[in-house]
Amino acid sequence: MAVPTGSGTETLHSSLFEDVANSAQSIITGVQHHTYSVLSILMHCTAMHEDTNDVRVYLVGYDRTAGESAQEIQLLRWDANLYETFSWNDRFSFFGKEAGANTQIGAAAQAGGAVQYLRVVTGHADCKVDVTCTYIDQDWS
Repeated sequence: MAVPTGSGTETLHSSLFEDVANSAQSIITGVQHHTYSVLSILMHCTAMHEDTNDVRVYLVGYDRTAGESAQEIQLLRWDANLYETFSWNDRFSFFGKEAGANTQIGAAAQAGGAVQYLRVVTGHADCKVDVTCTYIDQDWS
């Protein structure tokens, strides 16, 4: 969890997106002192391109290995088929803002300047998916 700076709240959210294509869609836009725990991501292919039908879900955030900001960290890549549904139930968490230092406490304090994002995008404008994401938002501000 983040370093608590207040009493805190925990709320359950569901985000719905229709016809996501090759322009990256932010599923979650982070906020400082928030921890997001993603419970599931459901994607349903509603339209296809004849060649390129890949769907990617990724985080934009701090890469602790390289110590670099705003890096795309790939979580999954799905080769979509028309009217097929993909369910991803591997739970994971991330902080709302980037680390202020390349340490465990620095990451938890979220003192970095850049917001972290969870995003989805397809490989072609003709490949479209509907996306549902269920997550818990812990607010420690």
